[in-house]
Amino acid sequence: MAFDINRYAEESEALRYEDLDFDSFATDPLPPDILRTLHYMCDIEFHTVCYLRDMLVTPSRKDGEVSTFMTIWNREEFWHGEALAEVLARHGIAIGFDQVKARRIKLGWRDRLSPVRQSVLSNVMGKDFIAVHMTWGALNEWSTAAGYRRLATLSDHPVLTTLVRRIAAQETKHIAFYATQARARLADNPKAQRLVRLALRTAWQPVGSGVSSEEDVQFVLSHLFSGPEGRKEIDAIDRHLSKLPGLAGLRLVADALDAREVAA
Repeated sequence: MAFDINRYAEESEALRYEDLDFDSFATDPLPPDILRTLHYMCDIEFHTVCYLRDMLVTPSRKDGEVSTFMTIWNREEFWHGEALAEVLARHGIAIGFDQVKARRIKLGWRDRLSPVRQSVLSNVMGKDFIAVHMTWGALNEWSTAAGYRRLATLSDHPVLTTLVRRIAAQETKHIAFYATQARARLADNPKAQRLVRLALRTAWQPVGSGVSSEEDVQFVLSHLFSGPEGRKEIDAIDRHLSKLPGLAGLRLVADALDAREVAA
């Protein structure tokens, strides 16, 4: 089924959370492990604009549907960050512009050189780079949505559970676009399939790697995806990826957890 990019752009709206009783956090606060994972997710949502920056120097910017999607997608991810920041603020944890800026500065030369590296590599690949971008995006969004679903289950807090399920619902729309585009660009295109497999196997890491510390990545992966129920989510992500044309047999997310010794 084709993804209707015009309808998506027209219907996109800010994440609703004004109706939720955030005052309840004063009497029923979230535990430290949930707050640490929320902090991680909030940081990554706010970092989306940097990912968009890197994509705007690649062939993706020349595709009308892709550039339209990236514009709306970035806005929706920012709204997710705002909502999570409000939850953290109710627990005395500030995530404002100064904190976001400080994290980006801390990334140093890696962040400053990222657009240059992305431009050189992607333009060498040419138009088939968009297949890499779309497949990479699908994998990240599958992972993100799974993370929010697990957080909803683990939190057992009516307000947070409702909020993160609403975020996951918007992430599902992002998945639909990325996966639809990836499938179409990989179909009957052996070159794109080889490029995507190479890029994913050599460079992909769990969402947040490179932005957050490895210690935080390890914590969040263990918190959300350890144990049988967590591994069910991970196995489902790898199955989705393997069903894309030319990507059968890839087990990237499970391998990433195994490498970090996350308990199955």
